[in-house]
Amino acid sequence: MTTCFKKNSKKRGHVSAGHGRMGKHRKHPGGRGNAGGIHYHRILFEKYHPGYFRKVGMRYFHKLRNKFYCPIVNIDKLWSLVPQDVKAKANKDSAPMIDVT
Repeated sequence: MTTCFKKNSKKRGHVSAGHGRMGKHRKHPGGRGNAGGIHYHRILFEKYHPGYFRKVGMRYFHKLRNKFYCPIVNIDKLWSLVPQDVKAKANKDSAPMIDVT
């Protein structure tokens, strides 16, 4: 983007460039990062990250995530897991067994 199209070029000659005279544009007015999550940024944390500052349940030391890997499969999508040749070979009176473990 060329310089003439930048928003700041339209503010040349004006005093505060849209940051206000009294409050001013200072470095980190609300603190750095997640500062104030318990105090003055509490509404934001409770709204978008509920339960961020609480302890809930038991601790599990050295939790290996792959032990608990259990993806969810909807029942109506089960037939998409069965190959076409197995569907063709299946008897009309007995359905093929699907191992979902």
